[in-house]
Order: sequence, then structure tokens, then C-alpha cells
Amino acid sequence: MTRLLFTSLWLLLGIFSVGMMRLQAQSDSSSLVLSAYLEAYYSFDLGQPADHLRPAFFYNFNRHNEVNLNLGFVKASLNRRNMRANLGLMAGTYAQYNLAAEQDLLQHVFEANAGMKLSPKKELWLDAGVLPSHIGFESAIGKDCWTLTRSLMAENSPYYEAGARLAYTSPDAKWYLAALYLNGWQRIQRLNGNQTPAFGTQLTYKLPSGSLFNWSTFVGNEQAGEEERWRYFNNFYALWALSPRLGITAGFDIGWQQDASRKKMDLWYSPLVLARYQVSDKLSATARLEYYDDQKGGIISAPNSSTGFQTFAYSLNLDYSFATDAVFRIEGRGQLSQSELFIYQGQPSRQNYFITTSLAVSLHE
Repeated sequence: MTRLLFTSLWLLLGIFSVGMMRLQAQSDSSSLVLSAYLEAYYSFDLGQPADHLRPAFFYNFNRHNEVNLNLGFVKASLNRRNMRANLGLMAGTYAQYNLAAEQDLLQHVFEANAGMKLSPKKELWLDAGVLPSHIGFESAIGKDCWTLTRSLMAENSPYYEAGARLAYTSPDAKWYLAALYLNGWQRIQRLNGNQTPAFGTQLTYKLPSGSLFNWSTFVGNEQAGEEERWRYFNNFYALWALSPRLGITAGFDIGWQQDASRKKMDLWYSPLVLARYQVSDKLSATARLEYYDDQKGGIISAPNSSTGFQTFAYSLNLDYSFATDAVFRIEGRGQLSQSELFIYQGQPSRQNYFITTSLAVSLHE
């Protein structure tokens, strides 16, 4: 049944693409872009988990000691003067683990949305469907991220969302503002028994130098029935282009969620800093430092720890762009915790180390 549904999705994309090509032929103002992306990887965890599965709070590159596909997708995008649409279908371990809570049919949907322009003179758009997340500076597309593996804050906040987005871009493209009506915290389908919508906002300011500042929010109830537990979340990040070769990104997540009694708020937060240096036209290096504190287990559960999830992580990766649309990457990453959150050779451990390589190729037509 799953295979049949997956085949149907790919067929749907083909029909969509043909239809969009016909629309393009009928209108000179139409622009159809077909794209594809593939990212294969190999990751070796020194803890050597027997089930080949890395810690449960990782959703990308999480299979140990095997060559695998993290993400592969094909996508069609249509842009016209007053409308736009995107349809992308995917496969890989990212889809398998990050969308495990969705129905089989939806686990292969990378993006599926349509939008209409609300003003003939202003860049005011209304989009609805399955959208990329408005939270964070890292996406599921590894080639677009400075680091090979995703940060703890990215892995434990939404990569995608379903709902409607009202967005405005200023005439000088410096300001971007968006308000969102959502089905939940990284949910295509709303949780059974949950009738309360979620909401989000985004505010971005760009400088001519390439630097930018962003503030994103989320408010929603993530429980079913009468057990409402509201979540309030803020994501901040800034990117500074210090020179043509050196860039710095700093991020900070902070959130609160009602505890079981609904009388107190559980807190979690995560600071992060990245430094990227372009060694040459083809070679770059990125260093990362981050910390994640979730003592009450609101986002990352640590049932065997009296202090909850408190982890410091660091990494260094090298990227070699051997072709215009292809990059080979290697990254070493370590994690240190105040309690024994990890497994090393079958025994509880406070440390975790792993090496990951990837080969990513993107195509556009």
C-alpha cells in the first residue's frame, strides 16, 4: 500500500509538471522551474549503536555505519505575476524519521502549496498548504546550510509546517513580515482530539552588506482533548557578513510550555554560534558551538536523567564544491552532557562523538 501511494505521488508530480509547462506556453509571464536534489551520506558513531540508529533527537544523518540517502526530492515551481505554486516529493531517512508521525501518504510530501498576490502594486502574498518552516536559519536541504549536520535547535524545532501564511516584503526588500495560521508544531495533520489552531510570526531585516536579523515566534497547544498545554516559542538569529570570506551566525531559541498541572511553565533554551570561512572558491570551513538546555523534557525527553537534557556540542566541517551544483562534505562532531544521555559500546555515557560525510547534488532546469 505504501509503495502504491508513493508511486501515485510521483505520478501526480509528473502530471503537475506537464500542466505547468502548458500554462507556461500560454503565458509569457509564467516561469516554471523544475529542480531536483540528492544528498547521500555515511555517518560513523563511535558509540556504535547496535540498531544503527543514532540518538532519537537527531532526524538527519541518523543512521550509523551505513551508506544511505538523507534526502532526495524532485520539485516543480510555478511563478506568475499574481500566483505561485510549489510541489515537491521526497524520499530518504530525513522523511522516514522526521515525518514518522504523519500518514504514509504525507510522509513523502516535501512541499505542496499555492499562493495568490493580494495587491497589484505591493509584494503582499497569501500562501496555503505544506510550507517550509518560518523558524530558524537551517533547512532540510543540507547544501544550503553552513554545517553538514543540523544543530540541536534545528533538529528539535519545525522543518515544515501546514497552514496559511500572509507575507509582505517591502519595496526595497529590506523588510519581510509574515503571520501564519498553522495546524501545529511541525504537523501536516492536526493532532486527533485537538481543535485549537496554532499561530506564528516572522520578522526579518536585511542589510545591503548581506547581514540580516530575524525574529520568529510560535504559539500553540500541542496536546489533545481537554489536556491543553500551550507552548510559546521564540527564535532569534543574526547573520553578519564580516568580509567576503568570513561570516558569523548567532542564534538563540527560547520556549515555555505548560506543565501537566497547567499552573507552571517549563522552560527550554538553546544558544548557538557558527563561524564560516571561505578558504577558496571551492573550499570552505565552518566551526560550531552550541548548548541545549531542556531540564523538564518539554522538547527532548531524558527520562533516565535527574537533570533533564543539558548538552554542549561542537563541530568542524570542511566543504569542497567540486562542481557548480555539487559539494562533498566531511564533519566531526562531539557532544558532552551533564548526565549519561548517550551510549558508548553498550554502556551509558556522558559523551558522544561521530563523523559524517555527505555528497550533495542539486539540479535546476
